[in-house]
Amino acid sequence: MSMAALGERSTLEASPLLSSAETKEHQLRNWFANHAPVLIAFSGGVDSSYLSFIAHQELGDRALSVTAISPSFPQDQHQEINRMVAEWKLNHHWIHTQEMEREPYRSNPVNRCYFCKNELFTHLLEIARQQDFTTICDGNNADDTGDYRPGMQAGRELGVRSPLIEVGLTKAEIRERSRVWKLPTAEKPASPCLSSRIPYGMPVTIQKLSAIERGERAIRQLGFSIFRLRHHGDIARIEISPTELPRALDPVMAQQLVAALKPLGFLYIALDLEGFRSGALNTSVTLPGSQSPAPCLKSD
Repeated sequence: MSMAALGERSTLEASPLLSSAETKEHQLRNWFANHAPVLIAFSGGVDSSYLSFIAHQELGDRALSVTAISPSFPQDQHQEINRMVAEWKLNHHWIHTQEMEREPYRSNPVNRCYFCKNELFTHLLEIARQQDFTTICDGNNADDTGDYRPGMQAGRELGVRSPLIEVGLTKAEIRERSRVWKLPTAEKPASPCLSSRIPYGMPVTIQKLSAIERGERAIRQLGFSIFRLRHHGDIARIEISPTELPRALDPVMAQQLVAALKPLGFLYIALDLEGFRSGALNTSVTLPGSQSPAPCLKSD
């Protein structure tokens, strides 16, 4: 495989003429035809699921979707991905990544995602070399270009392409097309890695990730759908969507949340009265090159 081909940057830009999601999807299909065979980083989220589905429709086994397993990847997503792989008959591989062995990742700096994505894409690059895949893709969409996303830097450095950005597909448009294709991820809430629940500067540990995963599973089993469990040492801070917050404030439900979460090692269970907001942990940090606190990131 030509490494020059992997590192080539596309000249295709989102065009004002691409006025509908359907038109952009047609452009995406052409993109795959021109860059096959492709290897796709497939997390099971809205964007990478749609990307894998369309790639398989167009290319069959000339598209390979790869999912990385690590302590920061929720176990509950394994079954969801297995169902999609079986239903769509995807060409799919599971791999294991070792970002937890990287001290810069464990120390949890503001650019933690860079080290995670560098680990992932390094593995994918090796698979591409071994199996002669021309192009490596990720699921970043057109909305992501306005966020602080250090993982995108790792992708650029290793020649990873973002076809959803290149054809201009936004998150809303991806959900729209996912509904058309009746994909189970069409209405799926954003679900970034478990490490995103730990404030920057507080070390990422397997014990914390396990507590977060088990805690969020318990909250989900209590009937909540959009929420985060933020790990602040002895304190579990729960953010719940404004529409579901009144139910969480009910004294009986509050006691059920306490009973479910305290055994996981938390001394205090706190319900955030501002409710769930994407990227809440970013508001207290200053991004590289900025003099002001970070904006909330849509993916968290």
